[in-house]
Amino acid sequence: MPLRSLLPLPTRSPADQRPRGRTRLLTLLALLAPPTQGGVVTVGLTAGLIAGLTAGRAQGVTSAFGSVQLTFTLDQTGTFVNGDPATLLAAPRVVGGRTMLPLRETAALLGQPLPGAAGQVQLARLSVDTRQNSASLNGTAQPAGTVATLGGVLYVSARTLADALNANLSTDDGRTFTLTALRNGGNPLIPQARFSTDKTTYAPGERVVYTEYPFDPDGADITARRWTNRQDAYFQPGTYTVGLTVTNSRGLQSQPFTRTIRVEGTPIDTPLTYALKYALPGDSFPDPQVLSYPSATPTTAEGPSYPLLFSDSPEVPAQSGVLYQDSLSGRARLLAYHLNGLGRPARLYVMARNLESRPVEVRSERLGETAPTRIEGILGQVTLLEYFASGGGTTLNLLPGQTAAVYASPTLSAGSGVNVMQDLITSGRVELTFLMLEDALPPTAQVMQQLPYLRPDGKHVRGTFPGAVRSLRVNLSALPARIVIGDGRVDPALTGTDALTGQSVRLSGNYGVLYDLEVNGASGTAVALSPRGGLYRGAMNVQDGPITQTIKLPRTGNALKPDEPVLLWRPQSDRLNIDFVPSSGSNLPISLVFYRARTLSGFGGLIKTYQP
Repeated sequence: MPLRSLLPLPTRSPADQRPRGRTRLLTLLALLAPPTQGGVVTVGLTAGLIAGLTAGRAQGVTSAFGSVQLTFTLDQTGTFVNGDPATLLAAPRVVGGRTMLPLRETAALLGQPLPGAAGQVQLARLSVDTRQNSASLNGTAQPAGTVATLGGVLYVSARTLADALNANLSTDDGRTFTLTALRNGGNPLIPQARFSTDKTTYAPGERVVYTEYPFDPDGADITARRWTNRQDAYFQPGTYTVGLTVTNSRGLQSQPFTRTIRVEGTPIDTPLTYALKYALPGDSFPDPQVLSYPSATPTTAEGPSYPLLFSDSPEVPAQSGVLYQDSLSGRARLLAYHLNGLGRPARLYVMARNLESRPVEVRSERLGETAPTRIEGILGQVTLLEYFASGGGTTLNLLPGQTAAVYASPTLSAGSGVNVMQDLITSGRVELTFLMLEDALPPTAQVMQQLPYLRPDGKHVRGTFPGAVRSLRVNLSALPARIVIGDGRVDPALTGTDALTGQSVRLSGNYGVLYDLEVNGASGTAVALSPRGGLYRGAMNVQDGPITQTIKLPRTGNALKPDEPVLLWRPQSDRLNIDFVPSSGSNLPISLVFYRARTLSGFGGLIKTYQP
């Protein structure tokens, strides 16, 4: 192969007036590195400095040759790195007859590490004392003036930098210089971050497809990834540099690997239309118009009818005692939400006593619980996920007068809580008693007879409420539209009775009520939950034709803002069934928002399906 074929193609000077025919000295390398499409691997710099250096980089593919070639002009911030434009924050200068370069920025553009501590920095063979503005090369002191601080920026002689890196420095006119250095070899033990994008130039709102392929030299597992500036789509025109750092199973971290992409042209999607195409169930997305959508008023349908026994007062009992008690026959739902305020370990029990003169069967049909936990926000969500996942449970056979626990919580440390929701069906009348007992006391009949009935705390609710299932039907027409749940007006609160006091009580938020919602005309729509009362963290169960799926809402964290709804589902069938129970520990009301999810005209109609 001719020698000339290994040399990089000529590039323009920052002033676009590079003299022709000048000789360029390059060290030939046998090994070429992988490409870094429009980006450089940067080491030891702040995000702000990296952004400043890469802001002017051109789009396209630049091979990472074995040599890194920096072309700069005195008193100009525009430079070229292997032919790609870059911008320095501090321009090269002539100081005391020496050509000087800003050390930190130059090291970054060359991809060289610049470790340092206590006023000392090291670049290859060059040691710089930043406090004394002095330098030594392989231990040999360099002449005064080799290092200078100008305007708070540390400068070093370009010739000394070239010597430190075994690099070549050349010029034709004494103003434009080319520094050609060997690519830094790096640490051979650390993992290597790598990724690519499907394109280098995107339209605003176009999906960016990332393909990761990091590796470890010794084959160790990559256990962690940290991205900077990564987005699935960019909605504003501009240049964006995306970075990846990986960590292996030995705790070693790679250097950052970056690629630069350009966003320009006619938008394909807005943040809302992008989310309606690509968001996963449980993802939030922006919609500032969500509260202005008209309401779709559902109609009430015939459905199952059985009571809800609700125990949440006193929410934080300070002593052992009876929290709530009532009797029933047939099917019922139980919901208890309590924190241990006894100051010592305790447990929550639900005891069933046979009131019949014959044996009675008590069967648990569904059960979800969260215990123990000190984080109130997760109490309701975990309980609902468990509840929807549960199937046919256990059966107890009770002799006349016999008492047994249909639920017993794990031991609760002081201050921790429990949330349990359970569907029971009995073959006769039983008395159900909710107890909080210190861990040392067993829930025997003798102990229960001596326990006090604890007074309500005046802030929370307990009682028996008819209508544990609310069956609703809605036919979609004009979209977008929303269905309001738990506001106490459009969706009225349940009223019931505290069986221990005989007082009428109102269940604001309808916690524990299962909303059986049938939506017709759902095909081609997207459904989302909009939290209107503050923090919300729950789950819903959907049936879409043959598909039944429980959705965690949101997938991570909390839903907080009405104008940031959380995607629930994209129905494929015309009829969609949603089972929704307001989540304990979260705030009501919420809205279910229905959008038209088919491709909207004016946004390109482009859908990328591949996502590695």
